[in-house]
Amino acid sequence: MDYVTAAAYLAGLTDYEVSPATAYNAANFDLRRVEMLLRRLGLPQRGRKTVHIAGTKGKGSTAAMLSSILTSAGYRTGLFTSPHLYTWQERIAVDGRPIIKKDFARLVSAVKKHVQAINGEGRFGKITTFEALTAVAFLYFRDRGANFQVLETGMGGRLDATNIADPDVCILTSISYDHTGVLGDTLSKIAGEKAGIIKPGCTVISAPQEPEALVVIKEKCRLVNSELILAGKDITWKRLDGNLNGQSFSVQSRNGSYALRIPLLGDYQMENASLAVAAAEALQQLGTMIALDHIAAGLKNVHWPARLQILKRAPLLVIDGAHNAHSMKVLLESVKRYLPYKKLIVIFGSSGDKDIEGMAKALAGPAWKVIVTSSGHPRAAAARQLAGVFALQGLTADIRRNAKEALSAADNAAAEDDLILATGSLFLAADIGRVFKDGNFR
Repeated sequence: MDYVTAAAYLAGLTDYEVSPATAYNAANFDLRRVEMLLRRLGLPQRGRKTVHIAGTKGKGSTAAMLSSILTSAGYRTGLFTSPHLYTWQERIAVDGRPIIKKDFARLVSAVKKHVQAINGEGRFGKITTFEALTAVAFLYFRDRGANFQVLETGMGGRLDATNIADPDVCILTSISYDHTGVLGDTLSKIAGEKAGIIKPGCTVISAPQEPEALVVIKEKCRLVNSELILAGKDITWKRLDGNLNGQSFSVQSRNGSYALRIPLLGDYQMENASLAVAAAEALQQLGTMIALDHIAAGLKNVHWPARLQILKRAPLLVIDGAHNAHSMKVLLESVKRYLPYKKLIVIFGSSGDKDIEGMAKALAGPAWKVIVTSSGHPRAAAARQLAGVFALQGLTADIRRNAKEALSAADNAAAEDDLILATGSLFLAADIGRVFKDGNFR
């Protein structure tokens, strides 16, 4: 099996990223079949310290930051994230280096025969794309002798395939409304699914949360006797300065103070970095040797694309994966604070199951021009549908067939002191990034 065949095999399994499940329950996400798969593979999720991360926004950034800190401290560190921007390889990395195609194909092949056996039995439903990929990640981390694994949930947490691991530290990033048709239509329900990763005795670190969500998290920690560390209370941060290359800030925790810098823009990235610092401190309490210099170096060198990522400066071209109303508002606040520009030109694309109206409302005020398009992803909403939503907000959006045409139209409309912002989904951000890299949109 080569890489192309392996990727095609994974994509051919049940993929809820392409076609979301109608309900987030054991009928669709039965962890017993994941347990069965991992038992057949020799329980590769065991044998290393584990940090498990759930939340609505900031999971990937926080995971990348903590992974970078651990690598800087000299620990071989596995990182499992989703979704990918360009290739499946991005989701599985050790010490910041994605899995190579040869290893990916080899491990998918190793998993395949067990997936076929389990799917043939059909006792607990069929192994999904994400579940098989999670098994590949655990196998790779074991093969590479990883000391740590940092795991980002795919969706929710309670029934997520990654929840088969036994975490030493859990991180809950900011929780807001997303996947409401699957996870629930209240913050309490959504928080309950996210808090499902909390296991007895682990240390839990939470971002600042809405009261409705925080009540659920506190109660789960009480029930399983887990210590809860609250960002914004037990650990705080303050921005010092910044430019288009990054930002400097201070962090004050119960263990001390830090002067730090990250190459990522946005106030929310300082929050995510503080969560990573708190997690590093929690691991210190468990005997992990992490010095201040390791934390500073890890954050300074972190790489996490498509999150307020600047591709070009005259005019500014920025891609960001904001995909719900809350994250869009936070993104626009950061854009206003960090990026100098005269007019805002928005390239917008979204999955059909997202809060398109909420995002359109957030964009309606600051946007001078909106160009709508569809990404190449199967869940992408049609451009005409998006234009209709913006029309209800009093904006006439230009319709373009694809990312290439959208970027060309935006580039033609922009003066050198304007900002082109491509947002609405990570899939659109990836498409715009790919078109820009190819350089053939003019």
